[in-house]
Amino acid sequence: MAFADGVNGRFNSTVATVTVRCVVQYSNCASDGTIKRYGALGVGVENPKRSRRSTNVGTTQRQQESAVNTMTIGDRARWVSRGIGEVFITLGVLLLLMCVYQLWWTNIQSAQQIDAGRQQIVTEWHAEQPDPGVTVQPSPSSTAIPVPKYGQGFALLYIPRMRDKVWALPIIQGTDKDVLARGAGHYETSAMPGDVGNFAIAAHRSTHDEPFAHIDDLRVGDKVYVETATTWYTYTLKQDNPNLTPYDVWVVDPVPGHPKAIPTEHLLTMTTCTPRYGSTGRWAWWGSLTGQQPRLAGAPDGLTGTVK
Repeated sequence: MAFADGVNGRFNSTVATVTVRCVVQYSNCASDGTIKRYGALGVGVENPKRSRRSTNVGTTQRQQESAVNTMTIGDRARWVSRGIGEVFITLGVLLLLMCVYQLWWTNIQSAQQIDAGRQQIVTEWHAEQPDPGVTVQPSPSSTAIPVPKYGQGFALLYIPRMRDKVWALPIIQGTDKDVLARGAGHYETSAMPGDVGNFAIAAHRSTHDEPFAHIDDLRVGDKVYVETATTWYTYTLKQDNPNLTPYDVWVVDPVPGHPKAIPTEHLLTMTTCTPRYGSTGRWAWWGSLTGQQPRLAGAPDGLTGTVK
């Protein structure tokens, strides 16, 4: 009987153990997707591994918050300095891109516009060419062409000393930015080529193909040629002033420096910005008409490679 009880006891113990294991294994497939185990009273207990992960995440967040709250003055200063540095780097990149646009891309755009404007002027001249045997001889005291509309090209400019940039350069009515991007601009209140008074023009020294980039190479006695639909005009440079301001508008008066004087000469004025890569000052050259001839007679002596 004692043996039997011992066997039964061991048997019951074994059955209980197996039953507990089966219950634990079955509980591993709980319907909510979590892994649970049941204690003696059947109360669910979370997987210890999952609980440890949750505890670690909470600890990490608290550590980060604690690190932010315990930043020293030096840490905050370094954080602010780093932000300011990033702002300056961004601004530097933007300024660099703007310089590339102004000093490189505008030159490409304007070179194309200048070529197109030149071809348009020559095409219009050919369309207006008089019948053979008819010669138009302009008078020195009056213009041979009507005053053009704003933005209209009406002449070509040649300066041998600056041949690389100023050779058949379109002269366009007006001096606004859109005009100067397409060639030399004619001051609308000044005289027309060959007229008594002051024929005044302006052009960029930098950006927009920089036609007057080398105005500092000019010398007294240099020739400047202006070609219109009917006439070649030759001007000879007399003097310059590189120390003007944008407010020295007297330079384009009919008689420069003498606003009340009555003009009696045929003058030329050319203006541009100075220094080359700035616009705080103005540089002007003055000249006077020293020759003219019909366009159909060909270019002036010594002037080769002109547009046909």
